[in-house]
Amino acid sequence: MTPLEPHLYLDLVRQALAEDVGSGDQTTDVVVPAGTTATARLIAKSPCIVAGLDVARAVFTEVNANVVFTPRCADGQRCVAGDVLAEIEGPAAALLTAERTALNFLQHLTGIATLTGRFVEATGGRLTILDTRKTIPTMRALAKYAVRCGGGTNHRMGLYDAILIKDNHIQIAGGIAEAVRRVRARGLTLPIEVEAQSLADVDAAIEARADVIMLDNLSDEVMRQAVARIAGRARIEISGGVTLERIPALSQLGADVVSVGAITHSVPAADISLEMQPHAGSASR
Repeated sequence: MTPLEPHLYLDLVRQALAEDVGSGDQTTDVVVPAGTTATARLIAKSPCIVAGLDVARAVFTEVNANVVFTPRCADGQRCVAGDVLAEIEGPAAALLTAERTALNFLQHLTGIATLTGRFVEATGGRLTILDTRKTIPTMRALAKYAVRCGGGTNHRMGLYDAILIKDNHIQIAGGIAEAVRRVRARGLTLPIEVEAQSLADVDAAIEARADVIMLDNLSDEVMRQAVARIAGRARIEISGGVTLERIPALSQLGADVVSVGAITHSVPAADISLEMQPHAGSASR
C-alpha cells in the first residue's frame, strides 16, 4: 500500500489538535506528574482492515516530537480482536493528550477500509467497488486512501479530474446528446460518463457515444436490459441504493463497476482502544 503523503494530513492533524486541546489539556496537566513516561498500545477490539496508522503517528509526534510510534501491522492488513496495531512510548502527558484525536482518525479510516473490504468480498471478484465524492469535507484524500486499503478503487477525486454528466446537467443542457456535444466541442480529453435513469437515457447515452454509462437507481431487471442494450459499447457503472446485501445480485448483471457512497459517508467507526501503562518509577513528582 503506497503511503499517504504527509502534506495530505498534517494540516488536518494540527487543526484537530487545536480543536481538542485548545488552551491546554487541563485534566492531564493536573493529574499526571511531570516526567512520567509510559507505553501505550493501540488494540483492535473486533476484526478490521487497518488504515490511518501514519495519521495516528502524526498526532502523537505533533503533540511531542519525542514520542516513539512503532506500528505492529500495516495499513491494508486484516486484523482480529486482540491484535496490537501499534506501540507508542513517550511522555505520558503527550500520550494522553493525543489519544482521542489519534483514535478519531484511526477508527474512522479503519472503519472505511473494513466496510470497503466487506463490499469487495461480496462481489466474488465479479465487480469493482468504487467510492464516491460523498466524503467528510477536507478529509477526502484520507477517505479515498482508506478505500484503497480495503481493496476498493477510487472514482474521481473531485470535479476537476473527470467528466460526469448527471441529471441536473442534462436538465440544464436540454438533453444527453446536447450535454455530450458541449463536452466534445470543448476538446476535453477526459472520458465522458453519463448518468442514465431510464432505458431511454441509456439509448441516448449510447447514441452520444458516452465512454461510461451510470445506471442510477434502476431495478435489477431494468439494469439487465440496459447491459444487453449497451453490449460492450461503453463501460457500465451501477449507482444508487447500493447495499451490502444487494452486491451478490448486482455482481451477476454484467456491469463493470458499482459506486457505493455508504463506504465513506455512513461508515461505523472501527472498535480500537488505547491501553497505557506508566513506566516503573517515572510517576513521581
